[in-house]
Amino acid sequence: MGLKSTTDRYGGIAVSIHWLSVLLIVILMASGFRAANMVDPATKAAILRLHVPIAVAVLALTILRIVWWWGFDRKPNPVAGSPHWQERAARAVHFLFYVVILVMIASGIRMMALSGAAPMIFGGDGALPDFWKFPARFPHGIGARLLLALFVLHAGAALYHHFVHGDGLLRRMWPSK
Repeated sequence: MGLKSTTDRYGGIAVSIHWLSVLLIVILMASGFRAANMVDPATKAAILRLHVPIAVAVLALTILRIVWWWGFDRKPNPVAGSPHWQERAARAVHFLFYVVILVMIASGIRMMALSGAAPMIFGGDGALPDFWKFPARFPHGIGARLLLALFVLHAGAALYHHFVHGDGLLRRMWPSK
């Protein structure tokens, strides 16, 4: 597999960014939902000590992915025989992924800044604030649910194409030799 994409498959850089992002976003989703439901402040702070740096890594990967697509690589051609509406839906879902990820990170940064929670999370003393009191908490929570829905839709469509249509769509984004 070359570093850049070809007309029929994604290149090594796109594949690496994709699967590393998937892994980190799954960890973010799990840790975020867990922290939101946590009552014990010490445990909540420990979860957020994992959550916040991973969110920064996802931001870096998302920016890298955008720069990679705009400046250095081209996406493969659509799968032959796919209806036009599926291609449009796929583009919309990918675009929404970027928007939701960036809104989630912006709202998370805003919550940390407005609440003053960063020193408490990263080793300071004091009680964690009630994040629900900050307006950024609402888009963060809605964004998490939207991200989960997009993830299920995206993975479901890829698996549908791969197993039902047998068109090799999933192999295009899978690491190869």
